[in-house]
Amino acid sequence: MTNDNMLTKKPILSPDRCFSPEPVQRRLAHQFFDSISALPLVCPHGHVDPALLANPAARFGSPTELFIIPDHYILRMLYSRGLSLQALGIATHDGLPAETDHRKIWQLFAEHFYLFQGTPSGLWLKDELTNVFGVDEPLNSRNAGRIYDYLEGLLALSEFSPRALFKRFNIEVLCTTDAASDNLENQRSLHEEGFTQIRPTFRPDAVVNLDAPGWRENLTKLESSVGREISTYATFIQALEERRAIFKKMGATATDQGAATPYTTRLSEHEAEAIFARALNGKLNPGDVEQFNGHIFMEMARMSVEDGLVMQMHCGVMRNHNSALFERFGSDKGGDIPLKIEWTQNLHPLLSAYGNDGRFRLIIFGMDESTYSREMAPLAGHYPTVLLGPPWWFHDSVNGMERYFNQVMETAGIYNTAGFNDDTRAFVSIPARHNVWRRVACNWLAGLVTRGLVDEEEGYDMTRALAYDLAKSAYKLD
Repeated sequence: MTNDNMLTKKPILSPDRCFSPEPVQRRLAHQFFDSISALPLVCPHGHVDPALLANPAARFGSPTELFIIPDHYILRMLYSRGLSLQALGIATHDGLPAETDHRKIWQLFAEHFYLFQGTPSGLWLKDELTNVFGVDEPLNSRNAGRIYDYLEGLLALSEFSPRALFKRFNIEVLCTTDAASDNLENQRSLHEEGFTQIRPTFRPDAVVNLDAPGWRENLTKLESSVGREISTYATFIQALEERRAIFKKMGATATDQGAATPYTTRLSEHEAEAIFARALNGKLNPGDVEQFNGHIFMEMARMSVEDGLVMQMHCGVMRNHNSALFERFGSDKGGDIPLKIEWTQNLHPLLSAYGNDGRFRLIIFGMDESTYSREMAPLAGHYPTVLLGPPWWFHDSVNGMERYFNQVMETAGIYNTAGFNDDTRAFVSIPARHNVWRRVACNWLAGLVTRGLVDEEEGYDMTRALAYDLAKSAYKLD
């Protein structure tokens, strides 16, 4: 690296990454990838903070603030090998001191960078450092200071502002994930400037999950957003409907809801009202949370039929499994662990009510891979309203994508899937995540061609669909 920020060494990423060593398949994979590599990125579901883009003067901060502190993938790996979150700059709720020297945190990260070898995080990080910032050597303890200085210099430049990188990344549309009570001021200001390709997504979890941390405070925020008290279940549902309408006016095409399981059930108005009253009084009964969640899934489906918003369900994770860590540091610190779940019976009430209604669209995501071929693919391969979301979270990886393709495509076909979404809050990782998906998809399709299962022309069509078309169609972004 030179002082003028111009790097000359050969990039460290293999051009054959994610591709088969078998020469015919590899050649086809390269051809397929070349045919779609310049397509814009469609990002229909993610967690990028819209404030990053709403403020023209916004910057990412230090390299440590960009790569380490907000990334729960990074934190969980380092924590698993004995590093404290405080040493990584994460403050505790009880006020104990955390490291504030970002250069020192970066050095610690670099000394343990080897931990990410062979992981999706390692692949993304190498891609980001190489292709976004031009770093030409593997990060380690010896060069950590030089690379930190180099990155710090780039991050101060306007060419590396969030807005500049948004354009450079060739992002056609980016959907954020926003609380039901969010005023959407960031999206509104962006739209006034012409950035209408940044759209909100309605995420009601903080108020519909009755055991969510700070549920009563979250409900107060929802009351503020609708301008009135929410004292009954009926007024609660009306508030959600009103907020969905506001989101839709701001360009939203989808909702998103997360729960431990995809359990659905229809409660009577009296039953729902009674549970909501108990929640307001802080006296929930055992089973109330699951029953209410199951009922709200049904209500969200009904609302989607009426307003046309695509419904997403993310299920199969126990949040904050490490209770002690959650109590000290809060959520999104890497302590979430997958659960075994069931889809067929749990979704039966919802799909019996809405699964054949052409106005409804449901995209399902699950962490239990054992359900891919047994339940998820058959559901999507039958119901005209159901699509499969891409491999999620721990399975957003080369091996996870290959398992997904091999387990779901024979039954569901690619056109009953929703393409790819990056599902990230790490903005600069977006191109890397899409790049991995596109490469793995091209390699998988090249394998089908070499085995005579599809012809080469079909392979090109399927490549484009998986890289671009399916996501636009699934989320009604055409």
